[in-house]
Amino acid sequence: MAALTIRNLDESIKSAIRVRAAQHGISMEEEARRLLREAVSRSSSPVPMGQCLLARFGETATEDFSVPERHRPRVAPEWD
Repeated sequence: MAALTIRNLDESIKSAIRVRAAQHGISMEEEARRLLREAVSRSSSPVPMGQCLLARFGETATEDFSVPERHRPRVAPEWD
């Protein structure tokens, strides 16, 4: 496996990884690997917006859904 060195890492981030590793009962190195793996897998396969909308509103999105009539935009108020 490859090695990765990260320079100039804030002490607060290193400390947070140390705490998370202790909570999970693993080494800091393993915790960092898990965090990187999760971040990369999450950003590389986003769910398309259409699928998100279908999952959220799929029950109400039927053929008989009628779009409300559109009206001209109202006139913007004038400020003195």
